[in-house]
Amino acid sequence: MASISKLSSPAFTAVSSPPLRSEPKLSVDFRRRGGPVRSPIAPLRLSIRRDRSGRSALVVKSSLQDGNGVPSKRTTLHDLYEQQGQSPWYDNLCRPVTDLLPLIASGVRGVTSNPTIFQKAISSSSAYDEQFRQLVTAGKDIESAYWELVVKDIQDACKLFEPIYDQTDGADGYVSVEVSPRLANDTNGTVEAAKYLHKVVDRPNVYIKIPATAECVPSIKQVISLGISVNVTLIFSLPRYEAVIDAYLDGLESSGLSDLSKVTSVASFFVSRVDTLVDKMLEKIGTPEALDLRGKAAVAQATLAYKLYQKKFSGPRWEALVKKGAKKQRLLWASTSVKNPAYPDTLYVDPLIGPDTVSTMPDQALEAFMDHGVVSRTIDSNISEAEGIYSALEKLGIDWNEVGAQLEAEGVESFKKSFDSLLVSLKQKGDSLKALSL
Repeated sequence: MASISKLSSPAFTAVSSPPLRSEPKLSVDFRRRGGPVRSPIAPLRLSIRRDRSGRSALVVKSSLQDGNGVPSKRTTLHDLYEQQGQSPWYDNLCRPVTDLLPLIASGVRGVTSNPTIFQKAISSSSAYDEQFRQLVTAGKDIESAYWELVVKDIQDACKLFEPIYDQTDGADGYVSVEVSPRLANDTNGTVEAAKYLHKVVDRPNVYIKIPATAECVPSIKQVISLGISVNVTLIFSLPRYEAVIDAYLDGLESSGLSDLSKVTSVASFFVSRVDTLVDKMLEKIGTPEALDLRGKAAVAQATLAYKLYQKKFSGPRWEALVKKGAKKQRLLWASTSVKNPAYPDTLYVDPLIGPDTVSTMPDQALEAFMDHGVVSRTIDSNISEAEGIYSALEKLGIDWNEVGAQLEAEGVESFKKSFDSLLVSLKQKGDSLKALSL
């Protein structure tokens, strides 16, 4: 299979988008493909659309529009950004990419993707078939074809978010694409893949996603030093998060750039998966004290991550970089969907609201927050409580480093499985196409 660093540069056509107004207004209608699912909220109408394959996709429709079809009512997402300085992003990407336009008008300010998202999108939709057929007919191998499918989606999405990127002077409006999960333990391979993706996507508002594995932390420094913006993903513990911050700072300092304003980064700190694992540990312990701490570990650790963020991005070292135009590496809350149905569906959004942060939400979390989320600064409202929970879990025998290591390994393996599964599916489809052409 082809190495991503050796792929030829495909030709792409980006979808054009109308310029965003400074204060777009709308009411929304999320529909399942094949029919609406109503939700009793006013003045918004929400549903999720599902296509014939059963793939869910959050689609925003305006119930009131102006003469240009632009939604005409504000949403909670606008308030989240304008009142609290948190950027709401959408954790999903599929074709048609133009489905993002009403989401952008509703207040979404960026997009994240990963191998699992693309596995679901490409394997469950016919929207990729024609381009894939052309690539196979042209003699492309399967992995090369995969990357061309992905890069086209990323380029087209970047075009849609470019107005936000321009309006914020490069502070927002990013679309993230992840290096191959097969490179999670390959420092140099990750650097080369990041350089290639940055070159082939060729958009100022693309984030190259690099996992925060021990082997890839040095990669982060190198890629940042090259002036490439990075979304560091799969962060599950405070020590690893601090190493990620240091890699970003080291990369800025070693870049040799006199103007650092165009090099930005986010650190994707995963949330709900922490509770999923720690809750199982607490149930195994089984004491009343342990059981009472279920559902509290993830938000407590995230709160302390924000405290660390404030500490690291202050002081003489940081101020010296600010003089060269450096921007803070924003904390991005990832894995914000609730896995335990017994928990509130905004558990990993409402308590983590604060300035200079990002919350990337998949369909269910975004729908829930737009329906009944509360916009209020919460991330640092009770740090002492978070510290107490964190310490109480340690006293019960919860090893935070072990939790982080296990979740990291599971995350990498999950992405590898999705990546490999999709390549197998694409190979089968490619073989079928070749057989038909004989």
